[in-house]
Amino acid sequence: MKTIKGPAIFLAQFAGDAAPFNTLDGMCGWAAGHGYKGIQIPAWDGRLIDLKKASDSKDYCDEIAGTAASHGLTITELATHLQGQLVAVHPVYDELMDGFAAPEVHGNPAARQEWAVDQLKRAARASKHLGLKTVPTFSGALAWPFLYPFPQRPAGLVEAAFDELAKRWTPILDYFDEQGVDAAYEIHPGEDLHDGITYEMFLERVNNHSRANLLYDPSHFVLQQLDYLDYIDIYHERIKAFHVKDAEFNPTGRQGVYGGFQSWVNRAGRFRSLGDGQVDFGAIFSKLTAYDFDGWAVLEWECALKHPEDGAREGAQFIDAHLIRVTERAFDDFAGSGTDDAANRRILGLK
Repeated sequence: MKTIKGPAIFLAQFAGDAAPFNTLDGMCGWAAGHGYKGIQIPAWDGRLIDLKKASDSKDYCDEIAGTAASHGLTITELATHLQGQLVAVHPVYDELMDGFAAPEVHGNPAARQEWAVDQLKRAARASKHLGLKTVPTFSGALAWPFLYPFPQRPAGLVEAAFDELAKRWTPILDYFDEQGVDAAYEIHPGEDLHDGITYEMFLERVNNHSRANLLYDPSHFVLQQLDYLDYIDIYHERIKAFHVKDAEFNPTGRQGVYGGFQSWVNRAGRFRSLGDGQVDFGAIFSKLTAYDFDGWAVLEWECALKHPEDGAREGAQFIDAHLIRVTERAFDDFAGSGTDDAANRRILGLK
């Protein structure tokens, strides 16, 4: 068995325009001060990384890795959730999604998609330069507006959406394979890949591509009432990244999974700081360890109640307490009697 690495922290929710959150060096010092050993960098945030330069220059990647190392930190992954989202956008979301892209492609969905694909390829090259093996991302969504079938969906609508999704992602996955990195899709509401079934629908259409893998985040499964432990048993061979994020689901007579258009504070299902929700992380870390997951345990902090500084401080301690240093010997070795083939045959009554 292998020991999960950590604690690490996803910088996206903490980056800002004020020091120390506006530079990579500042954020590294801040993260290290809270006890983190790794950082996951949002590849879309120019305050923390120049993705174009990182994709073109190994020297630049050595420089940013050195910045992290000077604080005792490792870069765990370059995350591309926003770019991945733009690979497939239903027109109803065009105006909202433009905010994720470069200004020069706003109002031009075709150019925006082309930009997003280039961004993903750059993230793959930059990851190779950094010696990283996984790129967390989103799948994007063409079928999501038709999630709940009323009026009934036309026959073949969902199938056509997934055919197109696979058509768009297959060349990206092939490029990732050339670079030696995996795409790790975060299974997430709002994406066409939002549960195990939809992931399997996609996987079938990309011919079980070896690079079409998973980021595991149990919080999204609590909110849709999916068995997040059974999910590990089913998909553990595909899990390449891990977001440690808590959540709770408290349905009432007034609202349930859909949340009644309420704010995060007032939803039946909401994200919480680590330890404040309902996720059984003891069971999760045990299962992932038993399945030899040796990636990073990365805090993704999202909570409508607690201050982010408190969430970050407590999160490092929480993850560290859940890491399992794997044993090198069986607990009952003291009672062992050695190995003797001849004795084993005598015990079994064999000649």
